[in-house]
Amino acid sequence: MAGRRAARAAGTLRFVLGDQLHRRVSSLTDLDPDRDVVLLVEVEAEATYVRHHKQKIAFLFSAMRHFADELRAEGVAVDYVRLDDAGNSGSFTGELERAVARHRPDRVVVTEPGEWRVHEMMQGWRDDLALPVEIRDDNRFLCPRAEFAAWAGDRRSLRMETFYRGMRRRTGFLMEGAEPVGGQWNFDAENRRRLPKGHVPPRRPGFAPDAITRAVIDLVAARFPDHFGDLDGFAWPVTRSDALEALRHFVAECLPTFGDYQDAMQAGAPFLYHALLAPALNAGLLTPEEVCRAAERAYREGSVPLNCAEGFIRQILGWREYVRGLYWARMPDYARTNALRATRDLPWFYWSGETPMNCLAHVIRDTRAHAYAHHIQRLMVTGNFALIAGIEPAQVEEWYLVVFADAFEWVELPNVHGMVLWADGGVMGSKPYAASGAYIDRMSDYCGSCAYDVKRKAGPRACPFNYLYWNFLIENEDRLSGNPRLAMPYRTLAKMDARRRGEIAADAARFLDGLSAQARAPEGQLALGLEP
Repeated sequence: MAGRRAARAAGTLRFVLGDQLHRRVSSLTDLDPDRDVVLLVEVEAEATYVRHHKQKIAFLFSAMRHFADELRAEGVAVDYVRLDDAGNSGSFTGELERAVARHRPDRVVVTEPGEWRVHEMMQGWRDDLALPVEIRDDNRFLCPRAEFAAWAGDRRSLRMETFYRGMRRRTGFLMEGAEPVGGQWNFDAENRRRLPKGHVPPRRPGFAPDAITRAVIDLVAARFPDHFGDLDGFAWPVTRSDALEALRHFVAECLPTFGDYQDAMQAGAPFLYHALLAPALNAGLLTPEEVCRAAERAYREGSVPLNCAEGFIRQILGWREYVRGLYWARMPDYARTNALRATRDLPWFYWSGETPMNCLAHVIRDTRAHAYAHHIQRLMVTGNFALIAGIEPAQVEEWYLVVFADAFEWVELPNVHGMVLWADGGVMGSKPYAASGAYIDRMSDYCGSCAYDVKRKAGPRACPFNYLYWNFLIENEDRLSGNPRLAMPYRTLAKMDARRRGEIAADAARFLDGLSAQARAPEGQLALGLEP
């Protein structure tokens, strides 16, 4: 049973966190099944430090329970603490202290965590426990933290493309000697096609909940009823074998067309050709090396075009490794910056999905149903609105951390703080990714059935993205007008007369003032995750 505990004295107590579920994670590399005990714990504090999406909690708890059973099948002694076990202290520290008292180990071994707050917690274990605590590097990434820090040095800006090319050279992925396959590093220009009318994307491979997962879903529904999100459609892979099957399906069925349509959006089709592998990757069920290798092998065997293989490998080898390195190189000060001085409150519709803006309504409702939205929906719909509406970074970042099954702070914070909101002032991106409704109309079918008219520039029926975009440029003119990558829109803005500028400001004020009354949850409810 998943809850049964080992009851023998341990040589080493190996504490494995819920996002470290790989047999070869550094804390388990020298595991001695005859003397050591592996500790896994479900604790209230980690489920509620933000009100995580219900599917996210269910995914992690189920994956943890399955991993524990796999270790037991090897003959490994596992001490597994369930959320509803009697005496559960509710915290990592409390459960580690209880396990040390139970097993009296010679030492504790852990792998470094993915989040700064847990890193600080682990430092305290070294001081508070009366035995050695060894914190090992996380070997599930292709770029060690020290290597990224050396690359970053004292640079003010850290461009992903430069890092990505270095990683391609070091790993050899999609390389022919010293040169990239195909003669260029990046095929992004070929990966921006809109879906043809009537196009039917492949179905998502669903993994029906087994008895363990069903028990976890019931537990989450009972313990976290007020958290954001639905549980009905839970279909995430929660074992390594299922994650490998999800990878196989993606490479065979989706990757051959992934590159072409990776930026496209379509109502009623939340997954399209995307891999849906990030939760499994971030929890340790897959490794970035095996994922990149599978994509490269498909290209070299001739079943996947180069633009598709490169576009996907860039997301893993480039963006994923890059944001993790940036997070650890710049924390904790990184999270405190607010370069554009954005202070507005997050609108309530980010939780309810109830807004006349069809693009936002679709993305938020799909996120509620699936704990998922793909990268363009995150960047250019929910993120773009938060940017041009001037929403306070901390509130936006907390929302992203809550709602997605793949969200851990190391990956969420740099992507939202730097890429989405430009709150870091250009450390990550050379310009803010602000756009009007024209971009969303070009890459989706959302605008055709929207209450607003994407072609209108002014007035109550105009798409709010249109006037908010120009208002954003006006409000930040002192900070952004000198940015070379924004030279064209600022030249256009300079040609606008005072009447047009005033019209933009009035439309934006009317719209944003209307949101401000709904920005907080209704009185008596917490601002995160409770239903209106």
